[in-house]
Amino acid sequence: MDTTSIMMNEKDIEFASPLEQKLFQEQLLQKQLVFLQEHSRYYQRMFVENQIDVQSIRTIEDLQKLPFTEKKDLQLYNDDFLCCPEEKLIDYVTTSGTLGEPVVFGCSDHDLDRLAYNEFKSFRCAGVTSNSLVQLMTTLDKRFMAGMAYFNGLRKLGAGVIRVGNGIPELQWDTISRLHPDTIMCVPSFVLRLIDYAKQNGIDYHNSSIKRIIGIGEGLRNQDFTLNLLGARIHEQWPEVQLFATYSSTEMSATFSECEYGCGGHVHPELIIVEIIGEDNKPVQDGEVGEVVITTLGVEAMPLLRFRTGDMAAKISEPCQCGRNSYRLTPLVGRKNNMLKLKGTTIYPPAINDVLANCEYIENFVVVARQSNAGTDDVIVRIGIKAPFSTHNNEQLIKDLKDRFRARLRVAPSVEILPTDVIQKINYPAKSRKPLLFIDER
Repeated sequence: MDTTSIMMNEKDIEFASPLEQKLFQEQLLQKQLVFLQEHSRYYQRMFVENQIDVQSIRTIEDLQKLPFTEKKDLQLYNDDFLCCPEEKLIDYVTTSGTLGEPVVFGCSDHDLDRLAYNEFKSFRCAGVTSNSLVQLMTTLDKRFMAGMAYFNGLRKLGAGVIRVGNGIPELQWDTISRLHPDTIMCVPSFVLRLIDYAKQNGIDYHNSSIKRIIGIGEGLRNQDFTLNLLGARIHEQWPEVQLFATYSSTEMSATFSECEYGCGGHVHPELIIVEIIGEDNKPVQDGEVGEVVITTLGVEAMPLLRFRTGDMAAKISEPCQCGRNSYRLTPLVGRKNNMLKLKGTTIYPPAINDVLANCEYIENFVVVARQSNAGTDDVIVRIGIKAPFSTHNNEQLIKDLKDRFRARLRVAPSVEILPTDVIQKINYPAKSRKPLLFIDER
């Protein structure tokens, strides 16, 4: 990707004024609309059916004239979203299937360069430099877009990369002791497993080479940017490292990464437009939680227009202390479709997960949502107990966990204790790229 085409006067657009950024995005949006008009069968059809003249969409506000793109549209008309010949596709990836059946995305050579540029900026935002050595505890296979993007972004940045893959604490610590990376990138809850392994095996992790942890797939902060229970537990046990949270998805082909001030994930304005939409399908005020709706910029193979991610977050427009003027997204509240109404209280699975991940006697868990006979939500938390606590009274453990839920969420779900190996099989089905922690049977 020619980065000079998306810089202004050799200055990163994120440091330009909000007005400059908006005008810049609107220029890119107009080009993207023309591209979709010429190359996308799906959007050609949508423009005709809704009598839309793409030349009339000139501003970010004009996007409201366009229909949303839904996950079901991608599932039903997957091939119609392709905007280039199949012979131009270099890589094939799929979504994780969190909200339904996975969707196939093809990436052109241009798209892979764009992904590398996206991660180059995201890593740089998190303080990674060309002198850094980053241990990737993520998969590069299983049609996972992010793993390849991380590697290529670090390569573009000039940083060193160690591709270890996910899991296996013993291998991770062996690699750390041999190669001395300063940064690790992984699912945050896995950090607790690394800490437990280090304690059990006499590893002085407080004096290891690790200075930075970049988390993926799980939140580390509350809506006010304070560390959540998981983030606080990691910080308490490993205070020497700095924590960074990220947010991304296959569909958006972009990443929102925290800077050193930890006040939300910065947008890269040259790569994506974000709207936060309320229940009335209209934009909400900045700072108000709504659904994240994205329009990709610069994607060649499968660009998306007003795609509903299903993720709930808020937009923060105030300039950041790091000097960037690009807006930021708050930590995700949860997924819109996964909202639970438990005993009159609205909660999202991440809030339940945060309590469970912070509980010292829980080895693994899965949360199951069902509909009761009365038509309300039932939530069952199934937990596996760590070996040192296996002799404890189960009723006392269940009571303690319910008390923790009530203290944090005001309500407590049902709790069941199962063997850890049973839950392990539920968490990691054969085709899974990441742990399955929530099952919606409603």
